[in-house]
Amino acid sequence: MPQNLWNASEAAALPDLDGLVYRSNLLGRDRSVVNIFGGNTSAKLRMTDHVGRSVMVLAVKASGSDVLTITEPQFALLRLDEIEPLFAREAMTDEEMVDYLGRTAFEPGRPRQSIETLLHAFTPPAHVDHTHPDAIISLASMPDPAEATHALYGDRAAFVPYIRPGFTLSKWIGQRARDDAGLECVVMGKHGLVTWGPDSATCYANTIRIIQEAEDYIRDKARGKRVFGELVVPPLHQDERRAIMAEVLPVIRGAVSRHQPAILQYDDSPDVLDMLGHSDAGPVSQRGVACPDHLVHVKRLPLFVDWRPDEGPAALKRKLADGIAAFEREYEAYFERNKNDGDELRNPAPRVILIPGLGMVTTGKDVRNANVSRQLYYRAIEVLRAGMALGGFESLTENEAYNVEYWPLELYKLQLAPPPKEFDGKVALVTGGASGIGRAAAYRLARDGAHVVIADINTEAGQAVAVDLAACFGEGRALFAPADVTDERAVESALRAAVLAFGGLDILVNNAGIASSAPVDETTLALWRHNMDILATGYFLVAREAFKVMKRQGTGGAMVFVASKNSVAASKGAIAYNVAKAAELHMARCLAEEGGPYGIRANTVLPDAVIQGSSIWDSEWRQARAAQHGISPDELAAFYRQRNTLKVDVLPEDLAEAIAFLAGPRSAKTTGGMLTVDGGVPTAYPR
Repeated sequence: MPQNLWNASEAAALPDLDGLVYRSNLLGRDRSVVNIFGGNTSAKLRMTDHVGRSVMVLAVKASGSDVLTITEPQFALLRLDEIEPLFAREAMTDEEMVDYLGRTAFEPGRPRQSIETLLHAFTPPAHVDHTHPDAIISLASMPDPAEATHALYGDRAAFVPYIRPGFTLSKWIGQRARDDAGLECVVMGKHGLVTWGPDSATCYANTIRIIQEAEDYIRDKARGKRVFGELVVPPLHQDERRAIMAEVLPVIRGAVSRHQPAILQYDDSPDVLDMLGHSDAGPVSQRGVACPDHLVHVKRLPLFVDWRPDEGPAALKRKLADGIAAFEREYEAYFERNKNDGDELRNPAPRVILIPGLGMVTTGKDVRNANVSRQLYYRAIEVLRAGMALGGFESLTENEAYNVEYWPLELYKLQLAPPPKEFDGKVALVTGGASGIGRAAAYRLARDGAHVVIADINTEAGQAVAVDLAACFGEGRALFAPADVTDERAVESALRAAVLAFGGLDILVNNAGIASSAPVDETTLALWRHNMDILATGYFLVAREAFKVMKRQGTGGAMVFVASKNSVAASKGAIAYNVAKAAELHMARCLAEEGGPYGIRANTVLPDAVIQGSSIWDSEWRQARAAQHGISPDELAAFYRQRNTLKVDVLPEDLAEAIAFLAGPRSAKTTGGMLTVDGGVPTAYPR
């Protein structure tokens, strides 16, 4: 339910563009009012240009920005007196409109204006909002939306039928607003709402009030109705839902990644489960998209999987694989039926997958993209719910939907994305990721696009790394999973967390480590077992669970074991460490053999004496190694500092680079290999 959140003191503290920034951010706080990346806002302002002239300027949301987070530099500024003559024209193509508006820029360097800029320019009041409220879209998608609009608002609202945004729609809306000074809003068929006011506060208040009237109207109409039919599939218990999804998400991810690697988001919120559990959920979901603004991110239709929990997970996997394949074939046929000259087929995989009893899965090239799809389909559910309560929901026709989805002006927003990186769409899990080599590897992989799961026994440090990765590379791109690699259940839980967060796994960096030192006759059974538990058994447990996920996913994968030069060249006084590290190396070769048929590669890096940033250096290893050589820990540290002046320093970042090479496409033809990273060993090195 929208509420008027306007706070005069807050607005005064953010006076940019006469309150336009504050108003935009306020509207974006409620996604039932404005979709993520949807809608646009404007203000007509008097400004002084570069030669001192006072001119009227249209400040309008730039293409690709989101009203919730938009800042002053993200608004386009255009000369209003140069735009006004366009109102006298009868027609204008999209290309002509974009070219013309580009020439009216008031200030160079600003981003490109919204597709719907002329809507704002042609509507006379100083402040204009164009929003996509759930309630209004439901009203505007009824079988007779003009009659429904008049029944609710009377002569206070005008209705314009659906037409793709552009010059004609803008002129229709502007004409209605100019012809009737008493008009309060325009309802756009199957699209949204236009409201206005003399100042930002009044404009915002009008927007909220008009939406609230629609919500009250729908609530009254919905009273006592089962809009999605009878409940036939109650939601499974959360633990059971998550257990099943942990098993099937890699299957989904593999199937939707045939054309482009995908990241998945899983949503089992109550409203989603409620809709999917009812008898009419399947047919209603296939009525079409709720709003043109959704199309690029959710496609015209979701994939609805007709499955019941008593059929079991095996049946669900089959239905998912068959359903995704059928969806892609139908999408390709949809493209062929509607394509225009120059159109190129986009990824045909579904963006939204609905499963009764379990919830919704959304897909995207990264977690942000998948989350946008999730948010937008959540809005679609609310629109469908309200539309059915009002007596029916009618979406865009197939051709109307296609012409928005493949509209060059809409696709321009996608072109703003940076060029692809080596690990885009990939998921990596790094054990021992809270410090040293693991931490460096996590940052290196994230820098080139990977989504990273930090698995470590050190909760505080691991969480700190995950938080910083998200701050550096994007919200949601990193996750901390507590993991003692010697604990089978903890390892299973960490892999499950990765799957539920991102849908699967592509890269495993098996790096958890310790260093312990003792002559053979002083090596206790406890010390031997401690090394074997972490460096051999721990690596096996993590690799085994990662192998299961990669195999279910069916898209291959890369495992990189961080062993040691001791794997092939033993040092004295560290028999347990040497043997455990040798086991790691051979384990990777075993995995290379077993993983080959599934495209799973396994390689090993062999570092030597990487001290900087390593938690090992702060452990008892330092004292034991110093005692072994009859020197103090400080003298040992001094030796390593001197040693590193004699050769190229070996830093965690050096190992991270080797790991990235073995994890990525540059080594796609390499498996079972080992790569030493030691910088050259001086003869004075105390082994």
